[in-house]
Amino acid sequence: MEITDTARIAWLDKSHPNYERWERARNISLERGKFVRSIIEQKIKCENLTILDLGSGQGGTAKILSEKNNVVSLDLNITRLNQQENRCENIFRINGDALSLPFKPLSFDLIILQDVIEHVAMPACLIKSFHNLLKENGIVYLSTPNKYSFFNILSDPHWGFPLVSLLKRETIRNFFLKFFRKPEAGRTDIAELFSLKELSENFKDKFVYTLYTNYSTEELLKGNKGIIWSDFHLALLKFTKLFKMDQLILGLANDRPGIINKYFTPSFYFLLEKI
Repeated sequence: MEITDTARIAWLDKSHPNYERWERARNISLERGKFVRSIIEQKIKCENLTILDLGSGQGGTAKILSEKNNVVSLDLNITRLNQQENRCENIFRINGDALSLPFKPLSFDLIILQDVIEHVAMPACLIKSFHNLLKENGIVYLSTPNKYSFFNILSDPHWGFPLVSLLKRETIRNFFLKFFRKPEAGRTDIAELFSLKELSENFKDKFVYTLYTNYSTEELLKGNKGIIWSDFHLALLKFTKLFKMDQLILGLANDRPGIINKYFTPSFYFLLEKI
């Protein structure tokens, strides 16, 4: 497959206001993969699995998981897929759409959905699809920003603007992008964030979920570099360290569907077990 014209891809445009944020995310791709694996291994052993990394991005997670497993690395963007490094015989790269997956039912032991579901136009269809694709006792790793997090309301994780996290996709396209990111108004992957309640409703009758807020908070405060990359969240972490608030935050962090996870946790980290 040929690499497309990179000049028209926003995340490769060095003049774009978000370029440094995206570059930072690319540079920690392998660290993010290690963090994903560390959560999965709290539920299953990451060996001899057939894995789908859906929306695989820079390919760091696929690379880490391919060490002892077979991984299908699928991404909608052919340029991003072609830029994935460290290709090996255990990784099978596919250029495809999350809403039109070319796989048979019961194909995978594990599906990775890392900061992807908020970009998909029909998330309920996607959840139904990967429920069908999972083998019995299969699991899904899913991470996504929290729509109602106080921190995301102050600074949206995709655009860095206040209040945008609360908006619907079409409102972002028709109003926010029109005035602040006009060249990107035609994008088909504009993120629309979810609340914990909305996600729970989509999982209902298909998956039992476990949150890993406590673990991710511990890892972040220990210095794990594969969790955050936006200027705002990095500044918050620095503030936390400066004023020695680590223990307070660790004491508040928990894995229950209560106030902390509904209104403060910036990103959800789930493992979903197939019902």
